[in-house]
Amino acid sequence: MQSFHPPRRLLLGPGPSDVPRRILDALARPTIGHLDPAYVGMMEELKTLLRYAFKTANPLTIPVSAPGSAGMEACFVNLVEPGDTVIVCRNGVFGGRMRENVVRAGASAVMVDDEFGRPVDPEKVEAALRANPGAKALAFVHAETSTGARSDAATLCRLAREHGALSIVDTVTSLGGCEVDVDGWGADAVYSGSQKCLSAPPGLSPVTFSPRATETVKARKVPVQSWFLDMSLVMAYWDGTGGRSYHHTAPINMTYALHESLLILHEEGLEAAWARHQANHERLRAGLQTMGLALLGDDDGARLPQLNPVVVPEGVDEAGVRRALLDDHGIEIGAGLGPLAGKIWRIGLMGASSRPEAVDRLLGALAQALGRSR
Repeated sequence: MQSFHPPRRLLLGPGPSDVPRRILDALARPTIGHLDPAYVGMMEELKTLLRYAFKTANPLTIPVSAPGSAGMEACFVNLVEPGDTVIVCRNGVFGGRMRENVVRAGASAVMVDDEFGRPVDPEKVEAALRANPGAKALAFVHAETSTGARSDAATLCRLAREHGALSIVDTVTSLGGCEVDVDGWGADAVYSGSQKCLSAPPGLSPVTFSPRATETVKARKVPVQSWFLDMSLVMAYWDGTGGRSYHHTAPINMTYALHESLLILHEEGLEAAWARHQANHERLRAGLQTMGLALLGDDDGARLPQLNPVVVPEGVDEAGVRRALLDDHGIEIGAGLGPLAGKIWRIGLMGASSRPEAVDRLLGALAQALGRSR
């Protein structure tokens, strides 16, 4: 066996996105101890940068030492107890995963279903909250990675508050790519991932808990079913107000990478990053239209700029086009999931992958691949 040298790809799928050299260089810096004073100082900066990205003042804002799916689980296992009722919105594959977390926590999931590709319907959510007084939480995906749909987080979080429920929000694909405003929304537990619009490698899940959510964790009647993800324990490691207690060995070099990626976002500015993603989405959409290709869903403000679901034309070999893009052009795009499998391509313009030259390279390669497939 020899050292592994991966091929060079242009990553334009649903994640991960391209990782800039600056972030790769951060990964290669010397590893130090996870309780080293220098590392502890970096941890405090990382929390500050995450608060900036999430637009929140929540003290409990940290990266979970695992991918975005662990961030999802951390929110559910800490806030949901056996016997609770949780309203779960499902307008794509990841809403279904939320349901799995509720059920495995011993709670009851009341489903609010919308068509894949459409945003969550607030009227259906309000009806479900009225029909289930005392529901512990409302859970929804802000940016549904499987369909490219963006739901109205501000309205959904408001409905949850009005009915005395916590809100659990998936921003895995939205953080850094379109507006995320945790405090403005009044969201309670929000999670994301390092590998999408932040353009760090996969492996960390930023989470933020509101004071109300933090108090809910402290007031639990039964212990959190996951020792590793128990925020009452993890907080003692990330809390900078006193001496840190050992909980686990943090993925030190990965936190270097996330720190660097958040510095890059801070230097660009949130609004500028959102505008860049929108501009490249519009560039892609215009190019697709000239090729006779359409995006899934209505262009009514509910479409994500960073995750573009392209409808596969009739008679086109969907998987064959993706293979041609990868083999002949070194470009990765994604396939559809669930009921959209074989019906759409998912083109990600996330983080460092969201740039005009990437869009133009993809459009040229896609035209060649379609010409051979038809």
